[in-house]
Amino acid sequence: MNFKTIFKSFKNKDMRKRILAVLGILVAYRILAHIPVPLGDTQTFKDAVNNLVNSTDLGGFINLISGGGLTNLSIILVGLSPYITASIVMQLLGKAIPSMEELNKDGEAGRRKINQWTRIASIPLAVLQSIAYIFILQQTVLAQSSTGTVTMTTENWMLAVTAMTAGSALLMWLGELISEQGIGNGTSMIILCSIISAFPTTFASMLSNLFDTSQGTLSLFGWLELPVNPQMAGIMLALGIGLVIVLYFLVKINEAQRIITLNYAKRVRGNSAYGGIKSIMPIKLIAAGVVPVIFAVAFLSVPAFVGQLITNADPASEVGRNLTSWFSAPSASTFDANVGLKGEDFIYPAIYFVLVVAFTYFYTSIVFNSQEIAENLQKQGGFIEGVRPGKATEKYFSRTVNRLNLFGSMALGLIAMLPYITDYIFIQTIGYPLGISVSGTGLLIVVTVALENIRQINSRALMVTYDDYQ
Repeated sequence: MNFKTIFKSFKNKDMRKRILAVLGILVAYRILAHIPVPLGDTQTFKDAVNNLVNSTDLGGFINLISGGGLTNLSIILVGLSPYITASIVMQLLGKAIPSMEELNKDGEAGRRKINQWTRIASIPLAVLQSIAYIFILQQTVLAQSSTGTVTMTTENWMLAVTAMTAGSALLMWLGELISEQGIGNGTSMIILCSIISAFPTTFASMLSNLFDTSQGTLSLFGWLELPVNPQMAGIMLALGIGLVIVLYFLVKINEAQRIITLNYAKRVRGNSAYGGIKSIMPIKLIAAGVVPVIFAVAFLSVPAFVGQLITNADPASEVGRNLTSWFSAPSASTFDANVGLKGEDFIYPAIYFVLVVAFTYFYTSIVFNSQEIAENLQKQGGFIEGVRPGKATEKYFSRTVNRLNLFGSMALGLIAMLPYITDYIFIQTIGYPLGISVSGTGLLIVVTVALENIRQINSRALMVTYDDYQ
């Protein structure tokens, strides 16, 4: 990255206009995150939402990617998840339906049509998710809340669902406006802004605990007394060092790739010769990105939701209690210091890890089609040295991707497990979980999107400063 070129490009009026436009859109997005959904008793719903976020991994993940829209009960509560879901479904259909696959190969015109279908499919998904969120809050969370239950009229339901659907559609539009500026992917930047917006609250909470001197003060060199909690100071130092190590690890695995050298045969047409050159084909270590984590969280949320419904219908049901207990993420609020970690506390993390690994293999097979790449390479007269074109090349790609997935899926699984690993470490060292959700998935999204945005800004900067190097 040439940061000197990037800073130099800020002198260009068009570059400044694009950056200011993106910043203005992100500010508008953060304003939307604080506009509440028009409900009958907003405060009661907010209390219920906080219980949901603290007790379930799905609730915490949704709140993470919605930038606090869930805990704020804002109109962007649904967020971009309908659009992301529709995009993934379109990708899967593009591999399963031949006509969709042909349309995807039609170039820009075909992609525009698929994008239009994706936008249309996002609206009914947003409606369904809005209804599901309100239903879960009213029937499940509120039924277990000490604040009582909340009844909603049909008009309240329609108004709330319309507001949440409109908020999701508005976010989708803002994301496309950002993408049009050419300095980053709009959807990714909104998710990045959502995650970063949660950092100040977490940091403020840690500072509050740091300056709580009820546990004593920190003594340095026997004569310097600092008005800080010594235990919390040690924890923050350890977290700081751990964060640097994790960020370094995330950057490395995000940038890691296998470089395959491609050779193109020389062809003679008339008096001209073509080909006879070498090129490279990079294959990323984690080609699936964070999609396997999203799949795993969504998959694990189903048994827990079913268990909660069974428990609400029959509080004495052992099946409902087991499903809720086994498939709910262990949290600081449910930790019993007298008992410590129980066997069932490891069920959810273990299944979570296995699902992340499995979905990494599954989704990589969707986004990286070895057969299609081998066929296109053969049509273009390309080959890998020492590998015959056709089936042998396809097997070579499949074997290479599977080897990369073996390490990449394990790394992605460990990243997703960071909150549970840190809680386990704190339980073993200080006797209780810290309660700060160190989301490895969130950090991975931040690193991935930040690096990609820097690349796009660098490319735009090179374009606007090109004349300066003439």
